[in-house]
Amino acid sequence: MAKLKIGINGGGIGGLAAAIALRKAGHDVEVYEQATNYSRIGADINLTPNAVRAAKSLGVFEALSETAARPTHRISRMWDTGEETSRLAMAEEAEQKYGAPQLTIHRADILDALRREVPEECVLLGHRVTAVDTSGDKPIVRFENGTSRVVDVLVGADGIHSMTRTALFGPEKPSFTGLVSYRAVFDRAKVADLPNLDAFTKWWGPTPDLQIVTFPLNKGKEIFVFATTAQDDWRHESWTMPGDVAELRKAYANFHPQARALLDAAESVTKSALYIRDPLPVWSVGRVTLLGDACHPMVPFMAQGACMAIEDAVVLGRALTGVTDAGVPDALKRYEEARKERTARVQIGSRGNEWLKQGGNADWVYAYDATAVPLDKAA
Repeated sequence: MAKLKIGINGGGIGGLAAAIALRKAGHDVEVYEQATNYSRIGADINLTPNAVRAAKSLGVFEALSETAARPTHRISRMWDTGEETSRLAMAEEAEQKYGAPQLTIHRADILDALRREVPEECVLLGHRVTAVDTSGDKPIVRFENGTSRVVDVLVGADGIHSMTRTALFGPEKPSFTGLVSYRAVFDRAKVADLPNLDAFTKWWGPTPDLQIVTFPLNKGKEIFVFATTAQDDWRHESWTMPGDVAELRKAYANFHPQARALLDAAESVTKSALYIRDPLPVWSVGRVTLLGDACHPMVPFMAQGACMAIEDAVVLGRALTGVTDAGVPDALKRYEEARKERTARVQIGSRGNEWLKQGGNADWVYAYDATAVPLDKAA
């Protein structure tokens, strides 16, 4: 089989996962990453069993396990009484039921695990894509540094503000939710007397705009906290901008003492506005397709953004296995058709923000197997 030359715009979680999957499929892969180096910034991430199973197929499970925590349960609690409204066993139970545990981990550690599986020469740092030309037989990728590449396939894994998506379909028009989110990490010892520190716990507020999510990191040595408030005058969509921890605590002054103790332990927070986008009707044009947040960005209330990107990568690798140059457009359509219904359901479900509030069936999310989903739909 002749190897395809595949370019991936974006060296984040989805882009690196796709690079691994496509190299396993036998193709030549280059990743175009605008950053000049990988630094320890960004969010802390929940990888549920569906994503961890996909990560196992990429050969990165052991590397992820070096730093990840394994939550014992997924728990829902009420904001005022602390009453549990649902409790789902994870850890060993999830491994037995779904073939993989849940892992909670810093984004930088996921990137590190993925980068170990991609040869250094395949990742071109400092390569910001400024244009994608699809007017000819093959996509032409143009970079800010004045160079360009002609590829057989281009994968846009360049995130919520995807330049690749804009090149294919024009500017997007996301809707502001009116919510801002806060994130913090602190040493477990600061809240050692609180219960359920080894669980993924969501505190449901009196209104949908108030919620606190907490889970362990770094083998349980650290605790991550995510919370939201209604705030119409903040519109910045970035996970690295600083926020006001006192402002956050004030919004949760009426919550259960155990919930407030989590916010009291945070010395600093980052702050980001949350936007919603509708599912895209089309992901692929000719030899160019999208992956991860570039095609299905979602609010974080189901904690599935990174999970969906890893699933995408595995399915894309399968769709392009054994494919020759002439078969690329059909293969990309098979990938797209295999993924659109699922990602749209998760995207809309995340927006609804009712996932497992009162228990319910988690299997439709956690039991999904990206290594086995059918790819036989007509392109």
